[in-house]
Amino acid sequence: MTTPADPTYTWLGEELDLDAYLDRIGFTGARTPTLATLRELVRAHNTSIPFENLEVILGRGVPLDLESLQDKMIRRRRGGYCYENVALFAAALERLGFEFTAMSGRVTRGATNLRPATHALLRVRADDRIWLCDVGFGWGPLEPVELIADRGEFNVGAWRFRLERTLDAVGGELWKLYQFGADGFVDRHTFATTPQYRVDFAVGNHFVSTSTRSPFTMRPFVQRFHADVHHQLDGTTWTTSYPDGVQEIRELEVAELPKVLAEIFDVDLDAADVEQLLRAEWPLAAQGRIS
Repeated sequence: MTTPADPTYTWLGEELDLDAYLDRIGFTGARTPTLATLRELVRAHNTSIPFENLEVILGRGVPLDLESLQDKMIRRRRGGYCYENVALFAAALERLGFEFTAMSGRVTRGATNLRPATHALLRVRADDRIWLCDVGFGWGPLEPVELIADRGEFNVGAWRFRLERTLDAVGGELWKLYQFGADGFVDRHTFATTPQYRVDFAVGNHFVSTSTRSPFTMRPFVQRFHADVHHQLDGTTWTTSYPDGVQEIRELEVAELPKVLAEIFDVDLDAADVEQLLRAEWPLAAQGRIS
């Protein structure tokens, strides 16, 4: 759990402009470390801040210091990918007095090969129970999910999930979260409950934002999640998904990206960034995942 006495292990909650963050996500509830507050926070964050990797595509780095995150995601109202979303959310939880542990996950999306642990998640204690808070995936869940071994299939709002606890190759605890979509239930990621810290996320963030094996260095990848619809932009492929598994897919022209980003994904780029995005040499066909 968090240990406020040692700054190495904290999430810098004292540096967070809490009023500005809560205004950014539209949260007006009680500022108390309760399950009711946690539920409202997770829903508000997931449905307010888009998932996006555009800083990488625009040739810039992805800093995880809290001041940079606040400037980008709060003041400039941009989005971020998992490490950015989770670091910001963790600072808010710490400031509000929640007990929590950060974790790393392996994004699978149905793949059978071993993926690196490059997804950030949080394990939060609230009302004397333990909850998975996944605010950095870009597709919910809308609320915390209680970590119960025999949880099985469940709904969070209209979206369907399944949670399983198994053992890894050396007998350690391993959780797997499935989500219902166009192909039925597909495993979206696995995770262990081994504690992770800011320094661990810095290592994963460096790989994700710089490696030629990372899908986030290949092409734009943006998501916008609402209670009843999910939008995904993968390169120039715009996919709209609904809780019943129905999908609508449209191929865009590169010139359409800025307008779609602004109107659908709530990502407003300035004129210089628009120009750079349109001339960036990213492979349109690179729909790859980390191998």
